[in-house]
Amino acid sequence: MSVVNPYTWGLGRRKSSVARVRIKSGSGAFVINGKPMTNFFRTLQDQSAAMAPLVATESTETYDVFVNVNGGGLTGQSGAVQLGLARALKEANPTTFELLRENGLLTRDSRMKERKKYGRRGARRGFQFSKR
Repeated sequence: MSVVNPYTWGLGRRKSSVARVRIKSGSGAFVINGKPMTNFFRTLQDQSAAMAPLVATESTETYDVFVNVNGGGLTGQSGAVQLGLARALKEANPTTFELLRENGLLTRDSRMKERKKYGRRGARRGFQFSKR
């Protein structure tokens, strides 16, 4: 006996944030870490970034989205949710691949914080030079 899994998974990363996204067909609920998306992402910028794959594929009322996200700050987390959701939508409906690709939603943003080097104050900034 095999159990059919109603969920489709997608993993998204941005900076040091990781988002594990599950979607299933439903009425459009969007829950992040047990909270509604509007309560988790307070700014409109983060909300629209997280919703971008659903808006691009015109499926905001088609799927229920459940996200576990950790690490980093809110902007990195919204970017991670965006990538994870786009990957999950691609798996659930392969015809959306071209639409997601041309909107740049399937591309991993690989920019990370540069590490601090020894002998310097930060990653690149040196200590202040004093002649006397």
